[in-house]
Amino acid sequence: MAGAASGCPSVWGIYSSMEYGPAPEGPGPAQGVSFSCILPPQAWLETHGRSFGHFVDGKWLKPEGRETASSTNPATGELLATTLQGEVEDVEAAIQAAKKAFDSWSRLPCHARARHLHNMARTIQKHQHLLVLLESLDTGKPVGEARDRDLPLVVRHFYHHAGWAQLMATEMRGWEPLGVVAAVVTWSSPLLLLVWKICPALAMGNTVVLLPPPCARLSALLLAELGAQAGLPPGVLNVLTGEGALAEVLAGYPGVDGVAVVGSVEVGRLLRRATAGRGARLSLQLGGETVVVVFDSADLDEAAVGLSDAVSCRRGQAPGAGALLLVQEAVAEALLQRLKTRLGKLRVGDPLDKAMDGGALADEAQRVAIQTYVEEAQAEGAEIFQAWAALPARGPFYPPTLITGVASTSRCVREQVLGPVLVVLPFRTAKEAVALGNNRPSGLAASVWTENLPLAMEVAQSLQVGTVWINGQNLFDAAAGVGGSKESGNGWAGGREGLYEYVRPSWQSRPRPVPMELDYKTFTGGCDADTPPVPGSSGVACPPGPELGENIPRVDRTYKLHYGGSQKRPEGMASRPVLDPAGKVLAYVAEGSTKDIRNAVEAAHKAAPGWGSRAAHARAQVLYYVAENLELRREEVASRLGALTGVPPKEARREVDLGLERLFHWAAYCDKAGGAVQETPLHGTTLHLRQPLGVVGIACPDECPLLSFLSLLAPAVARGNAVVMIPSPRYPLPALDLCQIFNTSDVPGGVVNVVTGNRDHLSRTLAQHQDVQAMWYFGSSQGSQFVEWASAENLKRTWVSHGAPRQWETPAQGAGEEFLHQATQCKNVWIPMGEIFAN
Repeated sequence: MAGAASGCPSVWGIYSSMEYGPAPEGPGPAQGVSFSCILPPQAWLETHGRSFGHFVDGKWLKPEGRETASSTNPATGELLATTLQGEVEDVEAAIQAAKKAFDSWSRLPCHARARHLHNMARTIQKHQHLLVLLESLDTGKPVGEARDRDLPLVVRHFYHHAGWAQLMATEMRGWEPLGVVAAVVTWSSPLLLLVWKICPALAMGNTVVLLPPPCARLSALLLAELGAQAGLPPGVLNVLTGEGALAEVLAGYPGVDGVAVVGSVEVGRLLRRATAGRGARLSLQLGGETVVVVFDSADLDEAAVGLSDAVSCRRGQAPGAGALLLVQEAVAEALLQRLKTRLGKLRVGDPLDKAMDGGALADEAQRVAIQTYVEEAQAEGAEIFQAWAALPARGPFYPPTLITGVASTSRCVREQVLGPVLVVLPFRTAKEAVALGNNRPSGLAASVWTENLPLAMEVAQSLQVGTVWINGQNLFDAAAGVGGSKESGNGWAGGREGLYEYVRPSWQSRPRPVPMELDYKTFTGGCDADTPPVPGSSGVACPPGPELGENIPRVDRTYKLHYGGSQKRPEGMASRPVLDPAGKVLAYVAEGSTKDIRNAVEAAHKAAPGWGSRAAHARAQVLYYVAENLELRREEVASRLGALTGVPPKEARREVDLGLERLFHWAAYCDKAGGAVQETPLHGTTLHLRQPLGVVGIACPDECPLLSFLSLLAPAVARGNAVVMIPSPRYPLPALDLCQIFNTSDVPGGVVNVVTGNRDHLSRTLAQHQDVQAMWYFGSSQGSQFVEWASAENLKRTWVSHGAPRQWETPAQGAGEEFLHQATQCKNVWIPMGEIFAN
């Protein structure tokens, strides 16, 4: 009673109201605690005079004359420290330190690198409290979220990748580190995202130059300092600070061998173009909202809990921020009532208060951007629900928001809203839900809520995203990769699938082409400069062939295009001559055009879903049938190959036999590379699936024209893709002979499409086509540069040769694991359990 009289609530009053009281986590020294291991962030900032340079070569680097930027607490505007604005000279210093360290780091025994990563994990655990508080101060993230989710995952990633470092020699046999990796993070929740890139790169023997986001740099600097304290060799992990323009400088620097990006789609496009033609591996983990699908068979209370928790976490910039809720009409009103009740109870405020569900946004600009989306939707007639009750009066905070009654064409549906906003669309059937979920340029993650497991699995398989949670939300672990599809990028973090971003085949030297000044608007706009002369010019003979009898010539053979399962005349009604080694005309083939490529892509797009969903055994039987029919025509195909290329008959027959072997090799892989079970802490099953990409454009090289054509076609088709092939422009006849074999081998129309002509001119259309999911180019260095640059439009996956030839006869170069990796995309499906035993 005395407490109540003095204005403080009584114990009985607290239990009666069940209201939260303040539970602040102070940024200063813990009162009454003298443990030296608990170093508060304010004390750490003071030890550095609240002024930080770059962390390069194991020490702090503060060049003279650099501008500085202020790091502030987003929630209060309090100045935390100043950091440097890096310049080109700083990039060069960091890359030189990383290159020097790479020589020794990459040669360390696997066990030694594993020990280093293990020690990093231990060191982070010792200072976990400091990192939690600094991350909250630097980003506005609720301290509870940083403590309970982010930091445990950071530690888990270091331990997990210490294991991969230990096992690299056996589990990643045949792969080598890239070299110096530039890791660029532009989202404002950096620590976990930085570790996504650091851990696999270091585990595989690379060294790293890290550029944290301009608005949240302090956690990255502390992580680098802790790395040095843990004994990480100088130069292995370097941190530069600077504005966004520095990312383009770092990514395009000649000494960089790989670029790993976590950021927005716009940043991904910028860096894709900046790295085009440089030979550096590019890994992109980009934006995209989470698509949530709730069926009428779902546990609505459980779904409401999961959704409200997810909304409270969407306060900052991060992959998956913002969500689209698709709810079946029969339960839409019931679910929305539950959501409004729960969202109204969420607490948004001081990020250092452990009782807060939501913290501050990155800055005022982000708050204004969110408000603009909401106001536009409201102006279009949408209904807005916002939980304003506990929102602080000042600061960049935004209430949990529901937008309902909105059209599917609204901007808040089409674009990612970076904040605690849930946009709601109703649906009637599961097919409609899948169509709505896939009708988006991004493809990051989804959750499916239903008690009907067959329905959940079918929807999970059908959604074009990288991660699907069934009756759950925001489940992450280092053993199960995080990645996406379409404009969400091709990069992965975690699991075995995340390692391939940082390695190259052992046989392959790092390509170092010199980017050329290309006019991208006009590149390959015309025909080849070296196109043979037209009929009637001097030195050009008529198509060869002996007469069959007196005054009876051979019937002229017309080579057409092949798409949609039949032969087609070119839209341009033009042909190009094919010469034998003596310079005589051997045949004329169709001169494909932009319209022909578009027709072929349309045919492939129609065929891809059916072919991709066909049983793997059935796809294998088709490839075996192609091999069977090719062997029946072995002598004929070898004879034509020898006449075309001038190789001896024995060598021509050997190329045909190797092509048959490749068909058998990939037919065998049709049903042997579908995925695995990931070993995560989830009480349930996490499935790792390998799915087809969709439509793949493939431009083939001139060397080994039959073998290289089959070596590229077979893995793509075996794994369920439909392809548009551009055969060797110099030696196209073997590919056209194969079209007859495809027609008699039960290959469905549209699965394999062949368009002959100028390789670069046709590749231009494929690389720019919005409905092509991947582009493989094996041609000139200029063509490779253009394909990479043009792919930025829809951020399709690319695999280019940079003008370097391959030895297609060798299994490592002509049928290695990289072909399987390039022909598939990953998806992780999280399936919880708990009916018998509690989670």
